[in-house]
Parts: sequence; C-alpha cells; structure tokens
Amino acid sequence: MPERFSRAGFLVPALAAVLALGACADTTPAAGRGGELTVFAAASLSRPFTELAQDFEAAHPGTTVRLNFAGSSDLAAQLVAGAPADVFAAADETNMARVLEADLAAGEPADFAANTLTIAVPPGNPAGITGFGDLAAPGVQVVMCAVQVPCGAAAERIEAASGTALSPVSEESSVAGVLGKVSSGEADAGLVYVTDVKAAGSSVEEVPLPEAADAVNRYPIVRLSGSGKSDGNSDAADAFIQYVVGSQGQSVLRGAGFGAP
Repeated sequence: MPERFSRAGFLVPALAAVLALGACADTTPAAGRGGELTVFAAASLSRPFTELAQDFEAAHPGTTVRLNFAGSSDLAAQLVAGAPADVFAAADETNMARVLEADLAAGEPADFAANTLTIAVPPGNPAGITGFGDLAAPGVQVVMCAVQVPCGAAAERIEAASGTALSPVSEESSVAGVLGKVSSGEADAGLVYVTDVKAAGSSVEEVPLPEAADAVNRYPIVRLSGSGKSDGNSDAADAFIQYVVGSQGQSVLRGAGFGAP
C-alpha cells in the first residue's frame, strides 16, 4: 500500500463478536460469500462506524470490515486516484460529488446522518470564549479545518452568514486534527462537530454555536463501482449500507450525537 495512503487515514480491522445472525433486528441483504469489505469514511464517523462494523461482522459471519478514516476530501482524492474500496461515506455532498463525477459510484448516494459545528475549548476555557465573535478577537488562537474539508466549508458558511471573518493559526485536514490541537492546549478554540466534542469527553469543553444552524452538513453513503469485482463484495457493500441507514445503524449514530438525515 502506498505511503501516502497510510498517512491519510488508518485502516482498522473490526473485531468479530460471537452473535447469531438472527440477533440482528434489521432485515438486510445477505453479504454473499463473505470476505473483506473496505469502507472509506469521514473522520468524524470514527466512533459510530467502528461500532457498526463490529456489529455488522457479527451479523454476517465470514465478512471482515476494514475502515479507512480521514478527511472526506482526502478520501475522495484517494478514490479518484484509484484506491480500492467498496463503500464511501462522506461528511458532505461536495466530496461525494467528486466521486460521482469520476463515475466511481454504483448507484445513487443515500443520506444517513447530519452534523453541525460547535466550538471546542481546552478544559477551563482559559481564553474565556463565549461565542463565535470571540474567535475573531486579537490574540485568540483558533484552529479550524481547511476549506476543502467539510468542516472547513461549514465554517466558511458560518463566517459568511455572520459577517465574521476568522484568522486561524492553523488549518487542519480533518476534525481530528483540530480537536487534537485544542485538547492539547495548542489552541484557544477550534471549530469541530458536536459529535467530536461528545466523543472527546473531559478533554475539551463546548461553547454553544447557534450560528451553526446555517451550516448543517448532511452525510451521504454509496457503494462504489469497484465493489462489483465479485458478487461477494457487491452484496456485502449493499448489506453494510442498508445496515447504516436501517434502524440499528441509525440508533448508533443518534447515540453518537448525529442528527437525522
């Protein structure tokens, strides 16, 4: 695997649990002959998709799900460059469109979740951030995603709607990078998703961002045309997507803080 690919995300083999197929409440397509299923997913989906992959493996014995998490723009670029994958779950419609335009999708994407930005600050909020306007104050060190990343594009929409221009000290390639700089105290504040703050626990605090209602990100998922290389991959990809959009997948996503699509 090329070095650039391993740096952009990380592949996580999901752990198999000993559960019977009948324990799954959703009725999803059979996963064919099993085998390995590769899912490219936005970094903000790391926590719920890891859980969903484990559950999916348990419900489809013989199928192993490998997850590649990174910023949606990085994932789309990898796919367009020829990286092999069966499913793509993006954090916005713009990067999904890049994959559609490259004729890499086998069908129409389905929206499965929504997310909004919020302000993350280090524990104790040492800079005294109270709202979006404070992020533009002199001396405040704010980090955010690069504009080509969904969280960065959402931040840009908030800037435009509020008439507030930010001057970030750093622009990251994913929400994970932003959250890391805030939790380590390298920044006074950062713009991340509400789901990231929830997953971070006590390592950061949240300052509400009402302006985020003007920049809701919808998450689409699609089977990639490359998964048709075998009936097993194609069936497993369809089954995984149905699992995500079905009641059990939606329950996991709601528990992680994602909104309805």
